[in-house]
Amino acid sequence: MHRIAVFASGTGSNFEAIATACQRGEIDAQVVLMVCDKPQAEVVAKAERLGIESFVFSPKDYASKADFETEIVSLLDKAQVELICLAGYMRIVGDTLLSAYEGRIINIHPSLLPAFAGARAVEQALEYGVKVFGITIHWVDHTLDGGKIIAQRAFEYYGDSAEEIHRIGQQIEHKMYVETIKKILK
Repeated sequence: MHRIAVFASGTGSNFEAIATACQRGEIDAQVVLMVCDKPQAEVVAKAERLGIESFVFSPKDYASKADFETEIVSLLDKAQVELICLAGYMRIVGDTLLSAYEGRIINIHPSLLPAFAGARAVEQALEYGVKVFGITIHWVDHTLDGGKIIAQRAFEYYGDSAEEIHRIGQQIEHKMYVETIKKILK
């Protein structure tokens, strides 16, 4: 059985979708570690409820990104993680983590990359006036949301509500992330 780590910073809806799909046997894998950089995030309680080991940290407690990533790499190695899934992890992956797990880190992003990279993708798309939005899953490399694209899905929306776009997008993300992980692990 494959071993996955999921990194998240917020509510953890994609973490929960991945973890429950693994627990139900939809993915031939086990989420063995959840990493979170925000101790008060909702994902922490979800991991506890699902019985998944967590590493929760505050970046400000470390002298550098390399310091906390060194600790994360040690935990990933100990847990024998094969694939890292970034799921709303709001940190740019640094050289320490990337060099240790290059080619084994994927990310989900709320736009049709390469358009609208970065943290405010949906808001940028609305400001630009697009009518076709989407979700991208890509390999993580040294560029911001620039790694090779694995999967994309588009949807039309003609309103002006970022919240509604996020809601529609999350419904797509949960199913899409599970499907993509299954394909990668085959």
